[in-house]
Amino acid sequence: MRRTLFIFLACVFACLQSFAQNSANLAPTPPMGWNSWNVFQTNINEPLLKSMVDAYVSSGMKDAGYTYFVLDDGWMSMERDANGQLVADPKKFPNGMKEFADYVHSKGLKFGIYNCAGTKTCAGYPGTRGHEYEDARLYASWGVDYLKFDWCYADGENAREAYKTMSLALKATGRPIVFSLCEWGTHQPWLWAKDDGQLWRTTGDIGPAFSTDIKRDGWTALCVLSILDRQDSIRQYAGPGHWNDPDMLEVGNGMTYNEDKSHFTLWCMLAAPLMSGNNLHTMSPQTISILTNKDVIAIDQDPLGVECFKYAMTADSVETLVRPLVNGDLAVCFLNRSDKPQKVDFDWSAHSINDAISKTDADFTKTTYKLRELWSKKEMGTTKRPLKQAIPPHDVIMLRLVKQ
Repeated sequence: MRRTLFIFLACVFACLQSFAQNSANLAPTPPMGWNSWNVFQTNINEPLLKSMVDAYVSSGMKDAGYTYFVLDDGWMSMERDANGQLVADPKKFPNGMKEFADYVHSKGLKFGIYNCAGTKTCAGYPGTRGHEYEDARLYASWGVDYLKFDWCYADGENAREAYKTMSLALKATGRPIVFSLCEWGTHQPWLWAKDDGQLWRTTGDIGPAFSTDIKRDGWTALCVLSILDRQDSIRQYAGPGHWNDPDMLEVGNGMTYNEDKSHFTLWCMLAAPLMSGNNLHTMSPQTISILTNKDVIAIDQDPLGVECFKYAMTADSVETLVRPLVNGDLAVCFLNRSDKPQKVDFDWSAHSINDAISKTDADFTKTTYKLRELWSKKEMGTTKRPLKQAIPPHDVIMLRLVKQ
């Protein structure tokens, strides 16, 4: 009897250990995908979204590495059914959510869905509070691969306990589901969420603005630079399998080309999840060129998984960011935060890069690196010569440094 019990417990432990390892491997690099909220909010339906899936593939985004198609708020009926189950809105999704998930999977993509830790979602639909395990089982039965879990209508809840409960519910299904904690960084999830999910929001919601926050009916949508400035102090908490999430991308939603390019660059420097939030039907060639730049995406997806850090700021608002990469490479970004053209004059021999988190120590007087600018795709010489280049307003120079 004791031997049987021992074998049983050993099997249970092995299964749990295996699941924990698989869970940790769900996001070895930051997840990449598309989310419906930024451009459509709750104005979604099955034909529209299927056409977005098709555009996702035909635009080249899938080939560039984007994987997840995430359905945000507004997909369900306003009430649960008689059995307490969530129901896809029959007008928006007449064929049901399983059929839509199957369509996403048929295109070689993974399917994501949305709900909230509170009693309601942010748009007023049924939340998950008190229904965590049944909702998780429902998502698994539909073939969900990713859950974005928001924090509206959660007054009185303990964030850490609420997200732990949902995490355990997802794990209990036996299906590998990426868990995105979206409680806006209010309760510092970077300190406690590593074992619960694969990514956690670090700030409030982003808006389509580069340098000035947007005031909206009692709340503020943060601009790109505001979000960037909140990341440097928490970079040590991110890494393979657990990522700081500075919110979705606003590329293609109204900023200038330079600002879109800079926004995308900064998120890649931050090792951020890349969740596009634009209309895939109306993308300009410039927007496609930004979202599918594989050289820049490679920085985001670098397997070392170390976020950039702020190295320097000049008096004319040119900020230098450095990200350590695998094999001793470096990504260096010069960001013009000002609304006027500036000049970069960077003498590599006068600088050394030291980062305690990645144990990086780059002395340019001892080691020479080749420079490649990832937007122009031009070779820029080596670190033996100073970098001198003009930089337009709100634009970037993004370099990959490779040891010679």
